[in-house]
Amino acid sequence: MKQKKTAYFPNLVLEEGPIGSQVYHAIRNAILEGRLSSGSRLPSSRTLAEMMSISRNSVIAGFERLIDEGYLFTRRGAGTFVANTIPDVIISDKWNKIPYPPFSPQPQSPLDTLNPNMQKAHAFWQQSQPTINSSPIFHVGVGCVDLFPHELWGRLLGRVWRQSKKALATFNSPTGYTPLKEMICQYVQSTRGLSCQSEQIVIVNGTQQAINLTTRVLLQEGDTVWLDDPGYDSARGIFTSYGIKTYPISSDINGMNISQGIAQCPEAKLIFTTPSHQFPLGNTLSLSRRIALLEWASSNNVWIFEDDYNSEFRYHTKPIQSLQGLDKYQRVIYAGTFSKMMYPGFRLGFLVVPLSLVDAFKAAKYYTDSHSGFLEQATLALFISQGHYARHVRRIRKACYERYQVLTHTIKTHLSHVFHVEPTDSGIHIVCWLQPGYTEEYIVKKARNIGLAIQPLSRYCIQSYSRQGVLLGYAAHNTNEIEKSILLLATLYLNK
Repeated sequence: MKQKKTAYFPNLVLEEGPIGSQVYHAIRNAILEGRLSSGSRLPSSRTLAEMMSISRNSVIAGFERLIDEGYLFTRRGAGTFVANTIPDVIISDKWNKIPYPPFSPQPQSPLDTLNPNMQKAHAFWQQSQPTINSSPIFHVGVGCVDLFPHELWGRLLGRVWRQSKKALATFNSPTGYTPLKEMICQYVQSTRGLSCQSEQIVIVNGTQQAINLTTRVLLQEGDTVWLDDPGYDSARGIFTSYGIKTYPISSDINGMNISQGIAQCPEAKLIFTTPSHQFPLGNTLSLSRRIALLEWASSNNVWIFEDDYNSEFRYHTKPIQSLQGLDKYQRVIYAGTFSKMMYPGFRLGFLVVPLSLVDAFKAAKYYTDSHSGFLEQATLALFISQGHYARHVRRIRKACYERYQVLTHTIKTHLSHVFHVEPTDSGIHIVCWLQPGYTEEYIVKKARNIGLAIQPLSRYCIQSYSRQGVLLGYAAHNTNEIEKSILLLATLYLNK
């Protein structure tokens, strides 16, 4: 484009590009070069448009951008002026910069100056992190991500977004979106036998936040918690970070050994348990032990945290009623999650807390992150209310059972000399006990070399365990992937 000059601004030129951007750059350059001094008044947009032979809208667009960025300002009835302080001057090299000393290694790690409890938790976290260099086949704790209904979810999310203009400005409840809480309340009452009202439900960002909130509300540094051994390593890490002591309780075919805990650690303030599907062994807490635990907890003012993370992944038999549903004494804090049924990044779960604790948990949630995201909650409420979630659960159960059958059959056919598969009727991973001559270290090392995220049982143990074993998650992989991976493991590495 031919350059233009104005009589009013003899050196103000327009270059190539959209006219509005040309006006912006021309005036900005004049300001930065000192041709337009601070406080000087510019012609009106109409006058400047006539002088430059361009549209007034182009001048207005350039003015508005310069005003937004701090180069110009307006005075009502007086006009448009060059700002006294130019943004570029503030950040230019003309300003004296604070010199930074050259980097030198610190004699002390920054972590060493932090809370000692967090130091212990950090060390524990580092030890528990797997090192996988490729696709994490058999990763523990991941559901059927390949079956997530992306298109349906996208349509529902779009509907919520289009209707959310008012809600976006008003939603601020720490305990969660009311329609979602009502949907969850109805669902857990019918499927898990919970005894609750929607007011008792607190929406959280996953099970780990549920444990954090419970710890903040109910425990003090130095308190003791029962924890399955082997058990959920993230729970152990969270308790450690708060200075809470974890007492290991063994588990057998009937689940957590309640009598052992009562005899050896009666001072516990909280019981952390996974009664529907003990993690990681997969056992179910028997009804007699559930009753014994509830009676003892009531008599000794002890709280129970029921992590019901895998209750929906049951393939034949019906689960025993939840602890919360059996609890006549309001001692159980029940935690559920959607990430296993949806996908790992779906960080929505929920707590069902006794009525006496609702206000305390509400405050704890508020001071943690105010509230969970509105759009995900509103979309999930729609997903449940329209029956999509129930259909999705049925579909996932069928697929998981097929994948479980293929995995166990392939192992028995090709790796029976290495693994003894522990049968299970629920869950999304299996425990394989090692045959004589094999160690967890050997199996895990060989598996990771070909991108298999097999986990050693020892990762989840507080004390040394009497048997060696590994965990294989199967829900996230189709039957072909499962069979191919086991055959690769058998053919290339584990035959002796």
